[in-house]
Amino acid sequence: MPRAAKPRTVPAGPASTTTPRNTKSPRKWPYAVAGCTLLATSLTTLATPAAHAANPAAPGPSYVALGDSYAAGAGIPALSGGLCLRSDRSYGRLVAASINPASYKDVTCAAAKVSALTARQTDAGIPVNGPQLDAVGADTGLVTLTLGGNNLGTSDLGFVDVVATCSALALTNPLGAPCRNFYKDTLRKRLDSVAPRLADGLRRIHGKAPHAKVLVVGYPSVVPDDPKTCLGKMPITTGDIAYLRTVLADLNTVLAKAAAAGDATYVDTLTPTTGHDPCSSAPWVEGLLPGSPTLPLHPNAAGERVRADAVLKALRH
Repeated sequence: MPRAAKPRTVPAGPASTTTPRNTKSPRKWPYAVAGCTLLATSLTTLATPAAHAANPAAPGPSYVALGDSYAAGAGIPALSGGLCLRSDRSYGRLVAASINPASYKDVTCAAAKVSALTARQTDAGIPVNGPQLDAVGADTGLVTLTLGGNNLGTSDLGFVDVVATCSALALTNPLGAPCRNFYKDTLRKRLDSVAPRLADGLRRIHGKAPHAKVLVVGYPSVVPDDPKTCLGKMPITTGDIAYLRTVLADLNTVLAKAAAAGDATYVDTLTPTTGHDPCSSAPWVEGLLPGSPTLPLHPNAAGERVRADAVLKALRH
């Protein structure tokens, strides 16, 4: 059953320069000097980089990162974890570099669906990743989680699978919304099935790590607010760009509601990346043909930095 504590959704905003703290203890969470070197390349692409303290003396709580390719930073060099494509510039790695945890376990994996929390993940029958919740234990003090997007698609590509379908259908009705007409209420039903699975996952996390702070990290701005900005940049009709924006909003709403019911904090990463979508002049989320190293429609290194800053802000509250 969900615990009684009422979580808070952390609004988007500029990163603070104050040291983050654990809400269960007055002790401050120190930042690590080593994180500054790791972040240097991505910081140069941002107009207002976050400042980091330089006091790694006392380690923070043990930290476990869970989730899919949007949590793994999949496609951004350098990569590890085989087909899981874990990046050393994922938001989890950047957060870990800042808070200096006593230990850090990254079990995020590309193509993970919500079932990957409790079941082994495979690709063509070949084991790719063990049940992600196996990494969570009684000593875990912080958990971040991004999951649910891959449940929208029928393939391992998840939301990207939906976008690819929309792209293929664009030729059938260039001035309409053929993708919306194709899916009708199918995606809504898929999201409805995600909600109870996320709720169960959060219950299991709290059961294994009763003292952990749990952050459910939302998805970034994969499509723009203004569909017209994608004309000539993305092979999808403006009607379907608007439709995909509502799907993305619905996905994040499911995550936010799951966090609210599951004693977790929802971290909004859509708002801070708005205006830096794939169709913008300065994308933090790449398009179907990425201009920077990452997977299609996934954050680049700058986008992961912004998402890390959103998580760090949540830890300060």
